[in-house]
Amino acid sequence: MAKEKVILAYSGGLDTSIIIPWLKENYDFEVVAMAADVGQGEELAPLNEKALNSGASKLYIEDLTKVFAEEYILPTLKAGAKYEGKYLLGTSFSRPIIAKRLVEIAEKEGATTICHGCTGKGNDQVRFELSIKALNPHIKIIAPWRIWDIKSREQAIDYAKERNIPLPVTKKRPYSMDRNIWHLSHEGADLEDPWNEPHSDLNLICKNIEDAPDKAEYVEIEFDKGIPVSVNGEKLEAVVLITKLNEIGAKHGVGVLDMVENRLVGMKSRGVYETPAGTILYEAHDLLESITLDKDTLHYKQKMALEFADLVYNGKWYTPLREALSAFVDETQKTVCGTVKLKLYKGNIVPAGIKSHYSLYSEEFATFGEDEVYNQKDSEGFINLYGLPMKVSALMKEKMAK
Repeated sequence: MAKEKVILAYSGGLDTSIIIPWLKENYDFEVVAMAADVGQGEELAPLNEKALNSGASKLYIEDLTKVFAEEYILPTLKAGAKYEGKYLLGTSFSRPIIAKRLVEIAEKEGATTICHGCTGKGNDQVRFELSIKALNPHIKIIAPWRIWDIKSREQAIDYAKERNIPLPVTKKRPYSMDRNIWHLSHEGADLEDPWNEPHSDLNLICKNIEDAPDKAEYVEIEFDKGIPVSVNGEKLEAVVLITKLNEIGAKHGVGVLDMVENRLVGMKSRGVYETPAGTILYEAHDLLESITLDKDTLHYKQKMALEFADLVYNGKWYTPLREALSAFVDETQKTVCGTVKLKLYKGNIVPAGIKSHYSLYSEEFATFGEDEVYNQKDSEGFINLYGLPMKVSALMKEKMAK
């Protein structure tokens, strides 16, 4: 009889490298691995030999970068979603697209189970498993970190060495890292103490601000319905555009975020994120919305962005609410068209200009000079009516005090 199959989310990193032999040792499974290319900039072909040598029967290498950029990154950018007002969700929204492909491969292979290498302390276990449940509620899930005897990354490294599995991680640089076209995250080791300043060699994408050029650089980004479509006048599709802005931003040390966040599983954690293109695009998009959205829509969208970010962070991409919020966002973006000019300098992004055919900004109304379109006397009646509830309240307090 053919063995029952398990589909493993495989990266070739520390956790998934040891999961293949662990599954073989503890379950009578045929292990089929899947490595997702979401623009992490690594050559994944060598993983095939490594996965097979570790005991997998085959490895799927899936290029998901274009779909990831267009269907996950850009909708989140348009929403203006930042978790806790800072984190640009780089790891968060890469999980649902990987989970979707895992489910598709499981269905193709006739597998009953999906396995992932997420720890029992992290958010990713929730993101993967909620996505899998939403897409195929019949698939079973194995999460080794929740059941095996390995308790630390150091023990995991020792486990791999005992089985002669080569690793890209050493005890000298034991950071937990996640990389894709949007960002690179660093967690663990000395970063676990929030008093510790990150080491000067931590960043692998962005230059340290001390090493950034002493001369500022201007960059112009054009948007069409909230979607970035060109850089410095050159029309680019999403993957190329993000890649280009990553290079420009990284050179100037733009996009490094060091934050303590509230994990879904109840604890606080510290991470250092490198997101140069994302940081530039969010700033440009916010600036363009400031002149193309009316006050009520802008303020409501800003409130909604917090809910959108929570949904993405908490693994609820495939939910009716997230889809409904995206539909609202798309409606607001019809007039978010125009060009933003930014000045990049040693980690800073300085607004340098905004223009749009849909601009609601009127110099005629806003000017401090003499104008004929705004009667300043009208403000008196407005203030009297607007302040009437406060006046009535004050009169009541005065009466009660007598």
